[in-house]
Amino acid sequence: MLVVSHRTLKTFAALFWIVGGIVLLMKAGRLLLEAATLKPGSFGLWTAVIVALLIGGIKAKFFFSRICRKNIARIAALNKPRIWEFFRPFFFVLLFLMILIGATLSNLAHGSYYLLLCIAILDLTIAIALLGSCYVFWSESRLSN
Repeated sequence: MLVVSHRTLKTFAALFWIVGGIVLLMKAGRLLLEAATLKPGSFGLWTAVIVALLIGGIKAKFFFSRICRKNIARIAALNKPRIWEFFRPFFFVLLFLMILIGATLSNLAHGSYYLLLCIAILDLTIAIALLGSCYVFWSESRLSN
């Protein structure tokens, strides 16, 4: 029943993590561009980016990396890993809710400089945390079965 190797699940988890980070990075970029059209030359944009990079880096190192390690350990403990088990089912429920909330917040922010910056910071911090912690999946010792 679609039994795969542990390595395949770890690779799927890593790719999922990276794709999520890239999507959020692009979304944050669009929000920042929209904010820039509302207030061209404002220092708020650069401040938002710097704050988001700092918070995202801290989240990557201390929070998201730990989540990755726990998921890798969970995958390694599976007896017959199946293709859909690269994350727990509850993760996908939370992901759906996060996407729904993120899309709603982005739609509400259109036309409001400060709301655009806030949502862009939120998206950018999560994107940086995802991309900054994906090294855990790719580290040589962890990806080997």
